[in-house]
Amino acid sequence: MDLKASRMALSRLTAARHRLEARKARTDMREWQVKRRERTRQLIELGGLVVKAGLVELADDDRATLYGAFLTVAAKLRGEQREQALLLWKRKGKRAFEMETEIDPVRSSERRAKAK
Repeated sequence: MDLKASRMALSRLTAARHRLEARKARTDMREWQVKRRERTRQLIELGGLVVKAGLVELADDDRATLYGAFLTVAAKLRGEQREQALLLWKRKGKRAFEMETEIDPVRSSERRAKAK
């Protein structure tokens, strides 16, 4: 009887260990998925800003042109006028968001709520 009881106990412990490992794997996967979703959301939001600024239409949806423009901006930010450029662009961006809010306050408040 002791041998049978020991085998049963070993079987229960092995099953419990497998359940614990599976739960840990699901948790690890969830953390990975959360990070992936956060990155995806950020990329979508950045893409939305590109569209909102009208760059897609102005560049005829040419990816090389858009990439070149972004490289030009990045080069400016690496240069001596970094702070001035950031200050100017930030002001322009804030004004544009404020104008958008004045034009369509309902949609703008919905977007702000989603952003939080």
